[in-house]
Amino acid sequence: MKYLFLIFFINFLPQYAGKSLSRDGNYPKTFEDIKKEIAGYSSIAKAIIDLAVHGKAQNRSYERLAVFADTIGPRLSGSKNLDAAIKYMFSALQEDRLENVHLEPVKVPHWERGEEFAVMLEPRNHSIAILGLGSSIATPPEGITAEVLVVTSFDELHRRAQEAKGKIVVYNQPFITYSETVQYRSRGAVEAAKVGAVASLIRSIASFSIHSPHTGWQNYQPGVPQIPTACISVEDAEMMSRMSLQGTKVVVYLKMGAKTYPDSSSFNTVAEIVGSKYPEQIVLVSGHLDSWDVGQGAMDDGGGAFISWEALSLVKDLGLRPKRTLRLVLWTGEEQGGIGAEQYYQLHKKNISNFDVVMESDEGTFRPMGLAFTGTDEARDIVKEIMTLLLPINITDIYDTADGTDIDYWMRDGVPGASLRDDISKYFWFHHSHGDTMTVQDPNQMNLCAAVWTVVSYVIADMKEMLPR
Repeated sequence: MKYLFLIFFINFLPQYAGKSLSRDGNYPKTFEDIKKEIAGYSSIAKAIIDLAVHGKAQNRSYERLAVFADTIGPRLSGSKNLDAAIKYMFSALQEDRLENVHLEPVKVPHWERGEEFAVMLEPRNHSIAILGLGSSIATPPEGITAEVLVVTSFDELHRRAQEAKGKIVVYNQPFITYSETVQYRSRGAVEAAKVGAVASLIRSIASFSIHSPHTGWQNYQPGVPQIPTACISVEDAEMMSRMSLQGTKVVVYLKMGAKTYPDSSSFNTVAEIVGSKYPEQIVLVSGHLDSWDVGQGAMDDGGGAFISWEALSLVKDLGLRPKRTLRLVLWTGEEQGGIGAEQYYQLHKKNISNFDVVMESDEGTFRPMGLAFTGTDEARDIVKEIMTLLLPINITDIYDTADGTDIDYWMRDGVPGASLRDDISKYFWFHHSHGDTMTVQDPNQMNLCAAVWTVVSYVIADMKEMLPR
């Protein structure tokens, strides 16, 4: 009988050759099995939605954010406000009775804009609203007075290079998309300096303006002279463009007191709900705590940070404990290019195989439309199925390519990534401007965002298997 069983087993084995065993010793499930498993979360998903959208947690993420943003205000890298924000969140997460609340040290850039202003002197006296760009140098103490050269593109600048020497280059580039147009903010000073300009003023990277300049980070280039650079409003850029096209000489006085200090100490802020079965495996939800030094940073990225906190709060309030650890990370130094996230990645990448999915919300918390996802086709199919659990609030779409400066490091190494996709039609009206305040936020929309974020992160954290990669 033993020999008959052995012969049967040897003949039976080849059809499973090359197929890995799952953690619990069973053979890999079919997708139909996975669909059934996900469908089993419908009652939990409904409970999360009810609590976030209709229940006691209704408007909680908005109200928490309002207190935070109104009390602390903008949180620029290296500032005392950012230090206060991190201290505030550390205490708040502890008071929320989350687990393993701790701070992970990071070094971040410390730049301050100082006093700054600009005035058009010719053909008339006109005050120009400006916001210096991050890492910009100052003007000389007496300021800079120079004629303006207005261009609409880098190509035009290069064609008119002979005209640029000794002038202030004004870029009046049209807004196409943020990712395409932002190159003028990041490279504008460098390209202007290459042709001998003494400063650059960039039309704000905004799809709409009410005479409001938008700031952001810019990058100098080794071997290229550093010149002062700032953003101006869409209206002023277009006005100077019209004047120039009419042959009118435009002269501007610019004064900026910007200063760069040595890097400052800061922290990524971390809290968890520890997994019940595989605590070493991580589902990471995140947003960044730092902001620019104008407005309140309520939209960028207070909303994303606070719905990520809300995800853990909702899970805790419902008495749920997923199999894997649900980890909240509130990044620091994102606005300078993901400084905190890069240092977090370097510290934790040795455990990269234990990261199930990395999630970041950093494009506002307006009316949610679905989830953007980066990963294998198999993982996408699973996440698409998870999104069907959100049918009660009619948010089930899945989009290509997750986006997030802070999670890119992980996604490039093959870790599945997800980002919240919401209605950003007005996002760049307020982005990096004085307009980024709590007035932009809507509590009902934040409730829906929190529901999406929580259902997706909890189900992935609790499924029998990690997402395939």
